[in-house]
Amino acid sequence: METKAFNIFLPPFPSMVSVAGAPPAASMFGGVECGKKAGSSPSNGVAATSPWRVLSAETRWNRQSAFQPLGKTWSSTLRCQSCPTWSRAALREFSSVRPAGLGLGGTMLESIRVTGSSLALPPKPKSKVKRHNLTRLPKPKPQPQLCRSFEKGDELSGKKLCILTAIKPINLEKEKLRFFKSDYTYNPQFEYANPTLPGALAKHSNASDRFLKQSINIMELTLQKYGSYEKFEQATGGSLLSKTRIWSHVRKYMVKEGCLGEIVVHLTEDLLSRASMTVVNGCPTLTINISTAREHWLEGMLRHEIGTHYFRGINNLQQPWNSWIGRKKHELKPNNPTEEGLASIHSVLFRKDPFLWRAALLYYTVYKASHMSFCELFKDIGKFVKDPNTRWDYCVRAKRGWTDTSEPGCFSKDQVYLDGVLQILRFRESIDFHLLTALGKVSYEDVDRLKELAVTENMRVPHFLHDHSRYMEHLERIMEVNELTDAELKNLI
Repeated sequence: METKAFNIFLPPFPSMVSVAGAPPAASMFGGVECGKKAGSSPSNGVAATSPWRVLSAETRWNRQSAFQPLGKTWSSTLRCQSCPTWSRAALREFSSVRPAGLGLGGTMLESIRVTGSSLALPPKPKSKVKRHNLTRLPKPKPQPQLCRSFEKGDELSGKKLCILTAIKPINLEKEKLRFFKSDYTYNPQFEYANPTLPGALAKHSNASDRFLKQSINIMELTLQKYGSYEKFEQATGGSLLSKTRIWSHVRKYMVKEGCLGEIVVHLTEDLLSRASMTVVNGCPTLTINISTAREHWLEGMLRHEIGTHYFRGINNLQQPWNSWIGRKKHELKPNNPTEEGLASIHSVLFRKDPFLWRAALLYYTVYKASHMSFCELFKDIGKFVKDPNTRWDYCVRAKRGWTDTSEPGCFSKDQVYLDGVLQILRFRESIDFHLLTALGKVSYEDVDRLKELAVTENMRVPHFLHDHSRYMEHLERIMEVNELTDAELKNLI
């Protein structure tokens, strides 16, 4: 799949840019992409119908055509000033956007008509702006060098990253087409570029039925109220967002959390999940699946990825347990299922009907995959989800890592979401959620014994944790809507 990309840079001082209502995704262009050498030619791209043009930092009109048609699938980057690859050359290339007309071939129209009395004016003096003035800007405050321990994962994030990379099929589209042409009777045969070790996959192939009853009940409650998953999705998620609106929402959320300019953001359609927070060349990178970005669900996804994974990852860098050696020394428990459970709670935190649908369906699908072939699984989850494309995505997640999907087998990681949610709700009254974020990548079970050893100055905590009473009220609402009781959770956990 061909992907066209362009970079969006934030200028050092917002006051130097006049956007005048420009769409957020088209506000600045040019520079260097994360992981590439400074000075490489940028691939700028804006829809040809856009009424905006680029004005360079030296107030000279850019006469080159800055308008390139976008491909059907593309990714955008909100560039991080503090990334290690940011250079002075890249800093000098930032641009502001002003409204303008377009001529043939994307050229700029600069004609001006003036009416009124005739008045002789002296020629406008030529002003020269010295380029080196830009180099006098203060350098961005360097961020701590991020490593793989930043990423969400189990006790060895590096190993987890390798597993997730290895279990992504390389022939996904081909097998999907064949599966759909067979009228859902063909069991896909997945191929992998770097097959993982059998022992590593075996560790993630044991599904649990511990919360199976709760997962089914949550989905049935949702269907009772909305009739179908598709109606639930439309009623609570709203309409799919355009790329421009996604950028607007992401920028507003980053401003709210005080992290604008710290995270590289990619928009793509090539993602099994709705979003992911990873580290690429030392830069925290948020990848958003634009095919699932809905109006009322997007901020929940940002609370999941940025408000939980990113802040806990940043805070973890300051702690004595920021490495595998440190975790072993302090005898830390795995950060999952706490990590994904907390993030899943934050995804639905402020919804009117905070059904734990996705966590429940992932849990259920994994369990069934351990006892069924791909075709059988696809048919089975049809009682909860009608759309074949959505069912395909859930089945692939549960069967990834396996070559012959006609055999029972699963990748059990997706059960951590519901597992973590229910554990956190079980102990919600005794958990210090502020500390749980401030201490970094730790389990809720380790918070009390680690708080005396932790670095707590200047820790990053998301805005929705500032009001503890309101936060706890929303946890109670989640319990109520999903018909979970304390007595039930105490018996289970």
